[in-house]
Amino acid sequence: MEKQSPQPLEQALDQPPASSPETEATEGRLHKPLTPGLTLAGTPIGNLADASPRLKAALQEADLLAVEDSRTLRKLAAGLGVQTRGRVLVNHDHNEKERVSQILQAVQEGQKVLLMSDAGMPAVSDPGYLAAAAVAQANLPLTTIPGPSAVTTAIALSGLPSGRFTFEGFLARKGSDRKRRLAALAQEERTMVFYESPHRLASTLEDFAQTFGPDRPAAVCREMTKLHEEVARGSLQELLDWAQSKTIKGEIAIVLQGAEAPQAQDPQDLTDLVLELVEGGLKLKEACTQVAQAQGVSKRELYQAVLARRQTES
Repeated sequence: MEKQSPQPLEQALDQPPASSPETEATEGRLHKPLTPGLTLAGTPIGNLADASPRLKAALQEADLLAVEDSRTLRKLAAGLGVQTRGRVLVNHDHNEKERVSQILQAVQEGQKVLLMSDAGMPAVSDPGYLAAAAVAQANLPLTTIPGPSAVTTAIALSGLPSGRFTFEGFLARKGSDRKRRLAALAQEERTMVFYESPHRLASTLEDFAQTFGPDRPAAVCREMTKLHEEVARGSLQELLDWAQSKTIKGEIAIVLQGAEAPQAQDPQDLTDLVLELVEGGLKLKEACTQVAQAQGVSKRELYQAVLARRQTES
């Protein structure tokens, strides 16, 4: 067989790579056309460059676009340089229940329905959940175009533990509902994410300091991905002082570190409680069971600790 001379490097770099079944399959996944059904699409929370190619294509392909504000849709499409052809249905907090039947009917008719909020992922503290639930319950096609989310962006920016977290959204503005919710979260061990308006930030940080303690670490994330993005990190007291010293503007997420996990009790320290119950008439095993359940320790270890103490005292 004749040996071929190697191809010059410059010439090789100018030529496209040889096609293969693997590369063709990968390239095919780069654009998945919008399919009939309901698609929940994440939109930029500030920087338009965060829009995905799939979102751009879906805006052009959708038969029906369910959006919070038609003006925001027009700005988004213009900013991305795309033209929409579908019918626009305004779907916001105040009419979401009424729109569910229209969205469901469009999906039943085989239309490509794209549902978006003004910013971020729909159904997360924004309209979208009711329509998604109705479509899922009807066993009709439901999918997503993943995109930006203020919740996960704030978690990443906060510098606080991110392995486990809970999203609390907007708290009740005042009254017993607000106090009850804060009290319920006082011992929450996961990192917490809240949304808040700028003019209520200081009062909310003050409530947090009273409930969770002024030394609890937290972060205030403002105008994320936008030109004036700002993240303030510190204790709740430090953040309260910061918020009271300046005029705060823009979209805000507060990230709050969870409570420290309670230290496990040493069974040796609980033997007095067990023996007091025994003196009061309970059998040893019953007393150990009661104390172990109340204190969150092993019943077996507590039982052994009591027996060891009795041996040393006899």
